[in-house]
Amino acid sequence: MEAWLVALGASLALGAVTLAALRDRRIMARIAAAAGVESAAEVPAAVRSSRERADRLETSLASVRADHDAFVESMTQGVLVVGPDLRITAANGAAYELLDRAPLSLVGRSIIETFIDTNVEATVRSARDAGSATIEYAPTGADGRRLLIRARRSPDGGSWMLLEDIAELRRLQQIRTEFIDNLSHELRTPLTTVSLLAETLAREADAAGDTVPPRMRERIGKIEVETGHLVQMVSELVDLSRIESGGGLGPVELLDIGAIATTSTERLRLFAERQGVGLRVEVAERVPLVQGDAARLGQVLVNLVHNAVKFSPDGGDVTVRVRAGDAEVVTEVADHGIGIAPVAQARIFERFYKVDRARVRGESGGTGLGLAIARHIVEQHGGRIWVESAEGVGSTFSFALPIAGPPTIPARRATSEDPAAS
Repeated sequence: MEAWLVALGASLALGAVTLAALRDRRIMARIAAAAGVESAAEVPAAVRSSRERADRLETSLASVRADHDAFVESMTQGVLVVGPDLRITAANGAAYELLDRAPLSLVGRSIIETFIDTNVEATVRSARDAGSATIEYAPTGADGRRLLIRARRSPDGGSWMLLEDIAELRRLQQIRTEFIDNLSHELRTPLTTVSLLAETLAREADAAGDTVPPRMRERIGKIEVETGHLVQMVSELVDLSRIESGGGLGPVELLDIGAIATTSTERLRLFAERQGVGLRVEVAERVPLVQGDAARLGQVLVNLVHNAVKFSPDGGDVTVRVRAGDAEVVTEVADHGIGIAPVAQARIFERFYKVDRARVRGESGGTGLGLAIARHIVEQHGGRIWVESAEGVGSTFSFALPIAGPPTIPARRATSEDPAAS
């Protein structure tokens, strides 16, 4: 009986060992497969290789982190990392310096605690929702440091903030504005005197008849024209300087842009007739009202129509159209002139940029300020301006303004032949 029990125990033990071996063999097979090797014998070497690769990656990652930290710390712009709860989780040295804070004192603080400004907090929230936002911030008052804060949404739901000191830039802009204002005031008096003298000379030359040589008559006319260009440039420089500094808008009211388009176009009808160009105004039915400065918007239209006439051939025509869009009123000034090269279209609204002088009617291509002024005025009204053009076919300059109210004036349609446009 005892021998039988011993034999049974030995058999069970042998079976257990066999099962354990099979299980271990299966486990090792799985490990080998996971390690990408063919047999269990190769597993230790594969594990060592994987460990070495992990060590190298860890070393490389540490190096990248060190380089990243050194780069951020060396930046002259301040960098703040903000968590989803609007609390600062990291900051570089420049941020502490720009905000005049002690080292390590920003981490853990909320945005409102750091800047004491609800507008900055609202900007960070806006960046988190929209992707990006920008604000100017004066931490020590209007006469001290001025920071440009750019906020960007981060992948973890927080934000990155880039702080840049622009006090010197704003100071230089102020100096430029004051210089242009002072220079224009100094130039206006002598230019007005020269303009009056040139006009007087031209009248006296006409009165003298044939006693004045044709060459002299031509020179007097040249003086008169160029003086007019200088007076125009001074006026536009002052205008642009005031607009760029945030001023320039008069009383803002609800406006019928169709009526402004008709009136502004009529101001240039005599000029267009002298150039042999026809003018036409088309206003769609029930155009909504816009909000703005009637004089400034009229200036935009005068600039666009004047350019269209100047670039149109004899016998050509210029059409001004006003229509309603989805949430804006669109005004178009279309000509069938020489068109604008693609490379110039990207820069056409820059100050002092002018197309090839040889392509322009007359001897001068203007000051290069009219379209820059138009862009600033439209943007001040919350609108946008653009151009579509093909060389040899013509150009269409368009600007769109936000709708401010329903139409209150009956539908009308004015053309170059209508009594309203004559």
